[in-house]
Amino acid sequence: MKELRHITAKHPWSGMAVAADEAQFLNMILKLMNAKRTLEIGVFTGYSLLATALALPEDGQILAIDPDRKNYELGLPVIEKAGVAHKIDFRESQALPVLDELMQEEKYRGWFDFVFVDADKENYMNYHKRVMELVRVGGVIGYDNTLWSGTVVAEPEYPVSEYVMEMKDRFLELNRHLAADPRIEICQLSISDGLTLCRRIS
Repeated sequence: MKELRHITAKHPWSGMAVAADEAQFLNMILKLMNAKRTLEIGVFTGYSLLATALALPEDGQILAIDPDRKNYELGLPVIEKAGVAHKIDFRESQALPVLDELMQEEKYRGWFDFVFVDADKENYMNYHKRVMELVRVGGVIGYDNTLWSGTVVAEPEYPVSEYVMEMKDRFLELNRHLAADPRIEICQLSISDGLTLCRRIS
């Protein structure tokens, strides 16, 4: 994990990676759940993916989706060195087409134990509609960045850029939607940039 963290730190977009404590937390959650099948939307250099792969049993399976294989390949040698690359099915693609394809197969409905979403924030609501069909009852979905640098609880006059304000509004919409969704129970954590865990109950 440390080696991949150092590789990622040299990337010009290093801020896209999950924080070390968040990766450790995800690793522990997966172990406590005895998770075996996971879905990861948004991979970047694979730091959270490595944390996931290390938590799963030898026959665990991860479907990882990201449109940029080049970033994934930066971390792939470390993943291979850790002996967990065989658990990963990497799909170089936008996520929505892959999710729609999975939903056409009965096998994948309720198939995943855990889903982690850390991708294009504009599509979080679209992802939620789909992954709710793909995660099993009792399974967990994790949405990253849901506090959005704390702006979701900041006063309206708090000075932020137009982009940050737009994303803040999207996360407020998502957070309200998750809180009102009767199919899940949620826990929002202040770890890193905010992590919301959603346990599917129906």
